[in-house]
Amino acid sequence: MHHTASNPGPQADTGRTEAAFRAQLVAFTALLAGRPLDAALDQWLNAEHGPHSASYQALKASCEAGVAAGWLCQREGGGLRYGRVFKPAPDLQGFSVDVVDMQDVVGPHHVHPTGEIDLVMPMDPTAQFNGRPAGWLVCPPGSDHAPTVTGGRALVLYLLPEGQIHFTTS
Repeated sequence: MHHTASNPGPQADTGRTEAAFRAQLVAFTALLAGRPLDAALDQWLNAEHGPHSASYQALKASCEAGVAAGWLCQREGGGLRYGRVFKPAPDLQGFSVDVVDMQDVVGPHHVHPTGEIDLVMPMDPTAQFNGRPAGWLVCPPGSDHAPTVTGGRALVLYLLPEGQIHFTTS
């Protein structure tokens, strides 16, 4: 017997999609609980959750779907499409979640007072984020950078402990 789903409208679908994305991130950030943001975490994430893993593929698919549906990267400025998806919350282990759509661009310089975890998702096979191909980049507390995508377009998911980021002035 075939069932045809009635179309609940884009608003209801967006809610389900965002809720599913949050559930993915709740499960994923649980793996990060209490871990220092350092080179060991960078290596572990790339070994266990790198581009060939189911977890990476699922997060990338959700980000691509969210951008395509218009509920991710809703803001635009400085050649970037971006947006905070979730504020820091206990179920996200205190991380905030942002996703940025970048293509051959240098973003605003900033400092990570509590560190930053970046998931690099190239949309073009040659795209890199700060010299990194697909995968994870862990920036330790106190580090800084001008987020830069070269070689095409990439989506980057940012996990910020306590949502802390400090944009510097030029």
